[in-house]
Amino acid sequence: MKLIVGLGNPDRQYLNTYHNLGFMCADKTAALFDARFTKEKFRALIAEVGSGDKKIIIAKPLTYMNLSGESIREIVSFYKIDVKDVLVMYDDFDLKKGFIRIRESGSAGTHNGMRNIIKELGTENFPRVRVGFKPDGDMQIPLIDFVLSGIKEEDKPLFERATDTAAHAAADFAKGADIPSLVQKYNGKK
Repeated sequence: MKLIVGLGNPDRQYLNTYHNLGFMCADKTAALFDARFTKEKFRALIAEVGSGDKKIIIAKPLTYMNLSGESIREIVSFYKIDVKDVLVMYDDFDLKKGFIRIRESGSAGTHNGMRNIIKELGTENFPRVRVGFKPDGDMQIPLIDFVLSGIKEEDKPLFERATDTAAHAAADFAKGADIPSLVQKYNGKK
């Protein structure tokens, strides 16, 4: 069983913000499997593909970004999913705008949602797909305001491609591709 998680904030006001890039990735991953988010359980919207050991769960936690780990822990505990079979997709300010980086494990960096997931799962040894959104040049507003701001119109095609790439990486992971092969295929893609 695989769990694919996209991080974001559920309210409409956050829909097209940088902090919802993970939700956008989850939506596109579900679309690749022709799956829909039809269930609300474990404080998340859930789309399911397949059954038994071959089941894939795609989740969008509704706990808001900074408490994402609580929802993920509930799903992992209920289905007894090994953390190596959990893939988390999220926005990353520390990565250049529009770039994808896949890692097998690692720290939370500056990301509070990831910090909470690591705390709740008790490990940082789970794979992740990061979608970079670091702006070109100097930022004129505080980071907290920037992550919750709308994606600029001129950047939307770039993030469409980035979230498409992340979704394809997640789908490959769900189908059994290992992290080193995903790193080779997708890392650094724009």
